[in-house]
Amino acid sequence: MFQYYFLLGLRSLRRNPALTALMVLTLAIGVAASISTLTILHVMSGNPLPHKNGRMFVPLVDNGSLSGYTPGNESGDKQLSYRDAVNFQNSKIGERRSVMYGVGGAIEPERKDIGAFSSQGLAAYRDFFPMFETPFLYGQPWSAADDAAGADVIVLSRKLAEKLYGDSNPVGQRMTLMGFQFQITGVLDKWDPVPRIHRIIGSGAFGSEDSYFIPFTSAIRHQTGHNGSMSCSGNREAGFQGALDSECTWMQFWFEMAGDGQRAELQNYLDSYAQEQRKLGRLKRAAPNRLFSIDEWLVHLRVVGNDNKLSAWLAFGFLALCLVNTIGLLLAKFSVRASEVGIRRALGASRSDIFRQFLIETTVIGLAGGVLGLLLSFGALALIGMQSKQLTVAAHMDWVMLAMTFVISVAAAILAGLLPTWRACQVTPAIQLKSQ
Repeated sequence: MFQYYFLLGLRSLRRNPALTALMVLTLAIGVAASISTLTILHVMSGNPLPHKNGRMFVPLVDNGSLSGYTPGNESGDKQLSYRDAVNFQNSKIGERRSVMYGVGGAIEPERKDIGAFSSQGLAAYRDFFPMFETPFLYGQPWSAADDAAGADVIVLSRKLAEKLYGDSNPVGQRMTLMGFQFQITGVLDKWDPVPRIHRIIGSGAFGSEDSYFIPFTSAIRHQTGHNGSMSCSGNREAGFQGALDSECTWMQFWFEMAGDGQRAELQNYLDSYAQEQRKLGRLKRAAPNRLFSIDEWLVHLRVVGNDNKLSAWLAFGFLALCLVNTIGLLLAKFSVRASEVGIRRALGASRSDIFRQFLIETTVIGLAGGVLGLLLSFGALALIGMQSKQLTVAAHMDWVMLAMTFVISVAAAILAGLLPTWRACQVTPAIQLKSQ
């Protein structure tokens, strides 16, 4: 029966192609506007490691001074001091741990056709790579022994490796970075998590990828300056060592536990650590020690701003206006078919039969609107991506949003068709037959 009504719907749409095209276009424009903004919101708020949400955590302790502090006020710090980060790294808590901070410096290629250029990277521990599931094209991360020794080893991004060495495997070769010789241990394959949860602070959640990775201990040994934000609430001595000894916050840290359900264990460690530090004269504020899962971290840092949410609501409001127009067009379309409905009712068709027929017809309109809306969505996303490099990262549609396009389109068409369909079912056969 569905197939029969579906074919009837197709034939009915072909009777008035101009009106049909207008309804499909109206619905497609509303769907494209809502889907394009919803896609941006979906990508920006997504978790690139959803299966690790219950295992990976960002710790924060409030090491600010008492000057100007009001108990109960939340600290604006989103990072850790060097002292706290190193203590967490040496704690042996969890399966993996990594402190990290952004670095930058000049690269001096051996190739004569490439001059020296500056590039940004990340100083971290080897646990960083399995923690964030970075894929390797060549080689592997450096060893734990390299971490302990502060060895001059490096992992390159695929983009940087191709720029310096073309298509060849550079593992084992040495390159000059910041005036020092680093041995290449690995090259990452294409890795573009969105959002970049490991770099939300610094280069941003949708910034450019890191070109290289070096051991945190090597960066500290070379007194490599930070590429990112630093917040200082107390006195700080001059120089790099002054930054290390200070209470300035400029380090990012991630714990990865062995499995879900260990958050309480990590929280207990964090509270015990803070208590011990207070005994040493640090962490003077009686502020709670906080842990953030990946999802909580994205919300805490407001990766998705209120302007993005407002844009999504406005887009759905526009879709609602398109639905109102579609309802009017369907009322006009179904009203001229009153005689057809009257004859069908006189021949024995029930109101439910008429309802199913017309509702399936609106479903056909929804499917056509979904196809056209999908094409318009791709065009809208391409235009959005042209506005900035950051939006380019977020302006792409996955299978979830692809399916959502048709769900929204068909649902919108059915919703718009409820009133016209109900009105069509109220046709009285006797009155229509008399009017013929």
